[in-house]
Amino acid sequence: MAQGRERDEGPHSAGGASLSVRWVQGFPKQNVHFVNDNTICYPCGNYVIFINIETKKKTVLQCSNGIVGVMATNIPCEVVAFSDRKLKPLIYVYSFPGLTRRTKLKGNILLDYTLLSFSYCGTYLASYSSLPEFELALWNWESSIILCKKSQPGMDVNQMSFNPMNWRQLCLSSPSTVSVWTIERSNQEHCFRARSVKLPLEDGSFFNETDVVFPQSLPKDLIYGPVLPLSAIAGLVGKEAETFRPKDDLYPLLHPTMHCWTPTSDLYIGCEEGHLLMINGDTLQVTVLNKIEEESPLEDRRNFISPVTLVYQKEGVLASGIDGFVYSFIIKDRSYMIEDFLEIERPVEHMTFSPNYTVLLIQTDKGSVYIYTFGKEPTLNKVLDACDGKFQAIDFITPGTQYFMTLTYSGEICVWWLEDCACVSKIYLNTLATVLACCPSSLSAAVGTEDGSVYFISVYDKESPQVVHKAFLSESSVQHVVYDQQGIFLLVGTAEGKVFIINANSSSSFQIIGFTEVAKDILQISTVSLLETDIVEVMVLSSLPEAGRSRLEMFTLPTLLPQVSTTFADERGRLKDEIIHKYLYELEHALSSAVLGFQSNQIYGFCSQVPYICSYLLPEEEHTGIYILKPYKKVQSRQYGPGLLYLSSHGLWLITIAKCGILCIRDVYTLETFAWCRSHSHQGHGIQSMRISMDGQNILVNGRDDGTLVYLKWKRFGGHLASEILDYYQKLLISLSSAMDKENHYLSTTPKVSVDLGSDSEHTVIRRIRSRDIAQEAKAEVQVAMMEVEESCAKERSGGFQKQKASTDLSQDELVLTDVKKEIPWIQQKSQEAIKKEVNLFSKKRKEIKQGIKSLSKTILNMMEENDKLENIAKLDQQEFGLDLEELERLHDESQEEVAKMIKDVEMHNLAKSYLAELIKEECWNSMAVKGRALKCFHIPCVVENFPMKARTVEELKELERVLQQKKIEAECLKLRKEIVEAQSGVKLIKQRHEEDDEEEEEEDKTVKYSNLPNYLLGSLSTDFGVDTSLLSSQLELHSREEKINQIILLKDIIYKVKTVFNNEFDAAYKQKEFEIARVKERNVRIREIILDLELEEAVWQPEFEDCEKPERTLVVQDEEITAHKHIKPWHKAKELIVNHEKEHWLLIQDASTRLRALMDMMGGVLEVKKEDILRMVIPQPAFMAKPDAVWTEEERKQFKDYEKKVKELNEERDKYRKSLEAELKKLQNSIQESTQAFDEHLKRLFERRVKAEMVTNQEELKISNLAFSLLLDEELSSREKFLNNYLTRKQHEKSQTSEAVRKSREDLDVCKEHYDNLLAEDKVMDRSFKKEFSEIPGHQVDILYKLFKRRPRISKQKTHSETTSVVPFGELPGSGKLNKDAFAQLMKAMDELDNISNMPEGLDPLVWNHFCMTRRAKVENEQKVKQKAADLLEMATFLQKRVEEEEKVQQEIERVFHELILLQEEKVRFQLNLTIQILLKQGQVELENFQLVLEYSDAILINKNIIEDLNSVIRNHIIWISNVLF
Repeated sequence: MAQGRERDEGPHSAGGASLSVRWVQGFPKQNVHFVNDNTICYPCGNYVIFINIETKKKTVLQCSNGIVGVMATNIPCEVVAFSDRKLKPLIYVYSFPGLTRRTKLKGNILLDYTLLSFSYCGTYLASYSSLPEFELALWNWESSIILCKKSQPGMDVNQMSFNPMNWRQLCLSSPSTVSVWTIERSNQEHCFRARSVKLPLEDGSFFNETDVVFPQSLPKDLIYGPVLPLSAIAGLVGKEAETFRPKDDLYPLLHPTMHCWTPTSDLYIGCEEGHLLMINGDTLQVTVLNKIEEESPLEDRRNFISPVTLVYQKEGVLASGIDGFVYSFIIKDRSYMIEDFLEIERPVEHMTFSPNYTVLLIQTDKGSVYIYTFGKEPTLNKVLDACDGKFQAIDFITPGTQYFMTLTYSGEICVWWLEDCACVSKIYLNTLATVLACCPSSLSAAVGTEDGSVYFISVYDKESPQVVHKAFLSESSVQHVVYDQQGIFLLVGTAEGKVFIINANSSSSFQIIGFTEVAKDILQISTVSLLETDIVEVMVLSSLPEAGRSRLEMFTLPTLLPQVSTTFADERGRLKDEIIHKYLYELEHALSSAVLGFQSNQIYGFCSQVPYICSYLLPEEEHTGIYILKPYKKVQSRQYGPGLLYLSSHGLWLITIAKCGILCIRDVYTLETFAWCRSHSHQGHGIQSMRISMDGQNILVNGRDDGTLVYLKWKRFGGHLASEILDYYQKLLISLSSAMDKENHYLSTTPKVSVDLGSDSEHTVIRRIRSRDIAQEAKAEVQVAMMEVEESCAKERSGGFQKQKASTDLSQDELVLTDVKKEIPWIQQKSQEAIKKEVNLFSKKRKEIKQGIKSLSKTILNMMEENDKLENIAKLDQQEFGLDLEELERLHDESQEEVAKMIKDVEMHNLAKSYLAELIKEECWNSMAVKGRALKCFHIPCVVENFPMKARTVEELKELERVLQQKKIEAECLKLRKEIVEAQSGVKLIKQRHEEDDEEEEEEDKTVKYSNLPNYLLGSLSTDFGVDTSLLSSQLELHSREEKINQIILLKDIIYKVKTVFNNEFDAAYKQKEFEIARVKERNVRIREIILDLELEEAVWQPEFEDCEKPERTLVVQDEEITAHKHIKPWHKAKELIVNHEKEHWLLIQDASTRLRALMDMMGGVLEVKKEDILRMVIPQPAFMAKPDAVWTEEERKQFKDYEKKVKELNEERDKYRKSLEAELKKLQNSIQESTQAFDEHLKRLFERRVKAEMVTNQEELKISNLAFSLLLDEELSSREKFLNNYLTRKQHEKSQTSEAVRKSREDLDVCKEHYDNLLAEDKVMDRSFKKEFSEIPGHQVDILYKLFKRRPRISKQKTHSETTSVVPFGELPGSGKLNKDAFAQLMKAMDELDNISNMPEGLDPLVWNHFCMTRRAKVENEQKVKQKAADLLEMATFLQKRVEEEEKVQQEIERVFHELILLQEEKVRFQLNLTIQILLKQGQVELENFQLVLEYSDAILINKNIIEDLNSVIRNHIIWISNVLF
């Protein structure tokens, strides 16, 4: 397995030096347990940590196979059991306090154990695993064997506990279920028996569940057949039918959170909904305890208590919720009252009592542990104060021999005493922190944060650390904080790829010298600062993931840099590359870590893809660009996963850590390992970081995900290894002593910086996160505003400087946005200072440029004004006046992109709509063989619709053909059978006389019978539509499933034919309406002419087809339906212009034709006057009529008389013609009215036909529904029958198992009884043969010895203290095997006192006394065996009795199934015979009164009357034959 491979491949020490674990610091993530009255323990990473609650002393037990899984303790035996987390995990049992392994338990679990629990008495251990086994197992941990196990697939358990008063009971609970498991034992055989608790509903009420397998309360339906269980209706026939419930029958139940046992073997269950349940351990009866409200109720936030943990105490339980309070539930009868017991700072996650019930352990969600001691003056002590999260970074406080510091992600900084890991002090930064480093030259530390700041912490006073300075470098998070070896510089690496150099001396107020830019993904920063040199060499490792390489950037910092920093950096704070001698290197493979050797020409790297450690030689000569480094030496690391490299203070040890969790110390020259230690595991993702002290004696190792901090010490450390590092350590201390004294003195006098610090880390961190989000939002708003300003300026420039002149006086100093509340990073401050300097330096030049821009804008505006006055052909486009063509082109491209995006979105939207429309059209239109349409009457509101129909598929036609063929064959068979039966009947002589007549009558009867059956028997009026129903089976003959299916197919065919007949009639009417509309349209032409001639203002009635009559018009979009403006393409516009131009030209030509105009004016454009134009004819008046009558001449008077005569004749002609037109108009209108009304009458009859067709269709569909229901009920009956047969098979199999168990139990009982009888006989023999064995001695001595032989020692029971008895609710635990062994050992010890020589009678030979003592001891041992065997016999008899009861119960179940099967078969036969038929009744029949009818039909049957008629005819013919014979 993986862990085994870790052990095999782990590096081995080459010399005598080795490392050992001194202590482990970590906080519990699982429940804390008591081992004895004074010791608690909990798992943490690879370790189990034991803490003495009185002395606070820690003891550590390391798991050899990685991370510790689940854990449990056995207090009477003082052992602890835990599992590992590897493939096929093991369970280890260790004794305490010796921490020696007692045993190792190996099961068949594949992934992980989730729960372990010891029994309170005996040597039993229960284990539970989740996926994939879900297996509960019972172990005898002393003998390392599994006594029994059982799998429960899908049952996820979160709590498991033994009954303290009865080890045979085990409770398993989850958020949805509670089950009690009973362990039954017979001799050496054990087995589990599980019983589930029926939980109440969420409101605390109980739900009456019905038996799913054999329901007793199902209603009886006399019309629609038997009512079956829901599982049969669902078609379930397997095991799932036993527990099936539909969704509507599932009600939310209470959700248990915790349980605890009581001395009466009852259970208390706490629920999420706030209810407290009491469960009887024997009957599993659930009682919802009533809550008694106090007069002064608790605060509103504590009115609802959802227990997270429960512990039992006398008269009630102690419970805790998520509000940080511990409550006391005082329970009396079926009610309880809540009282406040204790208040804790954090939510309580776990509570448990010590074995003597004098101490209550309280564990919070953060991992802190409190001890509440009961007594006259109760006390609450904090045993373990957990940090706020896992350790993010660690480091030694210089020189690393007494104190060290830790940092968490929430900003909690702790100072610890190195010797025993006692917390000295804490400080909260109230911000998200990332890295930590301690300064070698002073008692200070630097902390990098997520918001880009570096906090400098003074630890001059270890018990009161304080923040002395804060440097806000940039808005990018700080990822690396590194001091050089002499503590001259602090190098800070950020996420954006900047490395800041800060003066590490506090006396310089931690001056920021500058920064240099490197690659963004910084992996590690390494420095070399030797005592004999005046420079600090820095190397930065970055990754190039795209190229699969790594980059090294090296530069040099002189120690005098703080004094001359201005010459090394520019105005923006960037260090000049040529002055710091910056060089770039690349490696052809990826490294996860790299350090710079003290030899200054060598680099050590840890490969990330392959398990190798390589060294690289740097080139001696200078170079430009990127230099590719090649490996100089390559050694296998024997560590897998990404790793990190560190150098010791003297540079001769190379320390490697990796994901495998192994720490190796190597020689820097040979790269060989001389010491190693497995402090963590790959299951916790190995080691995150490590720190080694200056003297090399102390090593701290921090896990990545397991939350453990391990302190390593040397076991055997001496020789040149120790001398080299100790000598260098002394030199380094001497070199740093003066600087340390100076800086520490300055730190001791430095005042504290006022930053937002506090103790409640979580809330302050949340406030910090919110403030940071607000600042980021404000920054984003400022950036958006700047972009809008720039965009508007660009648009103004591209628009050509409109007449209203835009202001061009925008400058950088005028756009500076000041925010008093917001803190500006150092890099931005330097940038702003540089900008201000540049503004001041180039202010004159800027003014000149502004003036030039103003004059240029005026010139352009003048040019634009002149351009507007020019003609169109000479005008320039406004784009020609744009100066910033690139910006204009960019805006144009952006607009084009937006337009393209919108076009694409619209096209996709239209495509989706078109696809949906095609689907609807295909389903509702194209797939229809007969399209649905309607017909409307002309004058009355009557609408007739046809039947939309789909074409029948090939499969349906084949199935119909098969049924028709089968029906024809059946009809022929029936005909032949009838002829055979009639030939053999007793009426043969009569039929022979009238053979020909009878055959004709039979043929007529048959044709009538098969073609003209009465409608009341058919159940529908389908024959009215001419549909052949001769192949339909009688409704009284449909018994089999196949007949019903064939009948359904034939009925569907009849429906199809009825609809087809009506649709044909509908099509004929539709064509008639088309003809009528065409005829009306033809007549309306003449009507319009007449109306025009008569100059009437009447509207012509023109009928048209509506959309419902022509539904295909819905699928075509007309131009007038589109409301949007039509987009006309340019060439279409050009074509329209040409057409309009040609039309104007034609009109000009028409104006020039005077002849045509005259003809139009005089004669209406025609040369001959038609009769129809007589009404419009006007006789022109003579010209002289304008003069007065007196001046007329005779000739003029004659002309006037002729004019009057012509006018009179014209008027008479007009009247005649008008009357003829009016008569013709009335005739045409009457003709239209008659024809349309005739059509309306025909459509009314068609409407009645439609109603009748729909009625026939509904009748046939009703018959189909009844047949389908009977088929469905038949399937349900078959499903029920299959389920009962399967259930019977399972019960029979169970019966065979129980019978086998009973047989085996009887055999075991007989064997045990035989052994018991033998032991009892031996005991009696020993009693009877006593005097014979001592027959050689005098009789009175034999009598004395026999009295001593019967004497037994009195064993004094240990009296428990009254105080302990009054406190411990469970008292003395019964049934313990260990107690039995102790009692027997105590009896043997008391026998030693009786066997003492002082108890020997006077005058008895010592040899005889010794023989007597041996005989008496054998007798006592035999008596103990008889007692033990009697107890075993009683236990086996009880076991046998339970197996017999189980066998009887299974037998009852089998008999019940047989009875249910018989009833089901009777129901099935009754259902097949009791048919549902459909009978038509005429409307309007007179109903009789109830008293005139027979209302009781329980003994009546419904049969075909033809049977009675045939029987009557046979009787009648028989009587006639007899009369003919007799007379």
